[in-house]
Amino acid sequence: MEEKKLEENTESGVSLFGRSMELMDDDPLEEIFALNLGDFLSECLISDDLAKKIGKSEKEKKDKNESLKNQLKELVSIYSLDNTLCVLGFNSKEDYVIYNSIAKTISQMLDVDACHVYLTKEFAKGLGTEDHDLLLVGSSIDFKDDIYKENIGYNLDEHAFVADAFNTRDIIEIKVLENPQDFVPQKSLNEDRVQLVSAIPMSNNAYNVGVVVVESYTDKKFKPELSKLIISMARLFATSMSLQKTIDDVNKLLVDEDAGTIDLQHMRAELTALIGDLGDEQQIFVNLLAKAVDAKGEYKVAHSQLTADLSRLICKNLKLNEKTSDLIYYAGLLQNVGKITLPEELFNHSGKLNKEDWERLQNHPNVGVNLLMNINFLSEVIPYIHYHKERWDGRGEPEGLKGMSIPLGSRIIAIADAYTALTSERPFRKAMPKEKALEILKEEAGVKWDPVIYEALMKVV
Repeated sequence: MEEKKLEENTESGVSLFGRSMELMDDDPLEEIFALNLGDFLSECLISDDLAKKIGKSEKEKKDKNESLKNQLKELVSIYSLDNTLCVLGFNSKEDYVIYNSIAKTISQMLDVDACHVYLTKEFAKGLGTEDHDLLLVGSSIDFKDDIYKENIGYNLDEHAFVADAFNTRDIIEIKVLENPQDFVPQKSLNEDRVQLVSAIPMSNNAYNVGVVVVESYTDKKFKPELSKLIISMARLFATSMSLQKTIDDVNKLLVDEDAGTIDLQHMRAELTALIGDLGDEQQIFVNLLAKAVDAKGEYKVAHSQLTADLSRLICKNLKLNEKTSDLIYYAGLLQNVGKITLPEELFNHSGKLNKEDWERLQNHPNVGVNLLMNINFLSEVIPYIHYHKERWDGRGEPEGLKGMSIPLGSRIIAIADAYTALTSERPFRKAMPKEKALEILKEEAGVKWDPVIYEALMKVV
């Protein structure tokens, strides 16, 4: 009988052990038992010693799976603690309001007339529409009604600049007057007024999640530093959402009792890679954000970078730990971040500012704090930025904190910022010699600046 079965399988071209041989690296014994040969092998071929080894192998496999699951839980926990952009896991229209805020921030950053954010159906859950492959989830334009009732979007098989940017993963820029055939306006988005449009894909190595569109009603060019910042932001969004999707998949796998070792190992590798990618994208975004601030402020040097570098040197002199030094370094990079959302003409002004303009400039740390609060992974630097206009004598802004009640990071970046500003050339004045700048700062030590930090500044410069 057994010979007949063997002949039938041989004649059909299917080896009885073919499936087992393919999985030999996993657990061939489990495959053998799956072929109903278990009884024969256990009775005739498997010794007591081998039987014990098989039992041990099964226990080790179970232990390994438990270990892998624990590692995945820890990775998810680290990710949750580390945080990411708060644009994830939406399930209702109300949640998507944040995309309108993001679109408005981007339009202010670039000083353009409009910005729109599109996501694929997979990443735009909860909007209650499936009419398009790419759905409008946020816009800088104020709609009288719910923007989702407009049902604005694109299909990936149509010839449209947004679909092209998504499909090719390339930035599509169109001068509308020169190439009107390449641009079909969405009238509900006022796109019949557009003269220059740029579509930036939100993609990374793992996923393609959507497109950011920026529009100008004139033909002015975007500054390279600002364009790079939006590209980085788009990649950061894509990486964040890819990571969130992977974490959702991990959580499903963790409760699956049939999850195999290979599946768990694969998920661990994917999750680890995405967390690493997110860290890299965050670093790039922060550096580009600082450069964009300097470009908009018309600094002739990398003011934010110099402030951050000087802050780090002061931290080293004060023997602060690595984590604190890193946070203060980032605060130094971003302490002028509020300027990114203010009109460029305010920074190019060589004459006297009017009262309204002066108040807008004076209040820029609060604008920056609001922006950073939408970027959770930077939340720890917010207090340092928020209070860096305080004074040692308690007569500063925004809350009149005095002396040691001012966060240490705020005290450090305040004096580093002041020194860098005095020794940098600006549109309205020449750079000051180092000796004169230190002399001015010394006169205000104990009044405006922490005297101990001033002494550290003296030593490092």
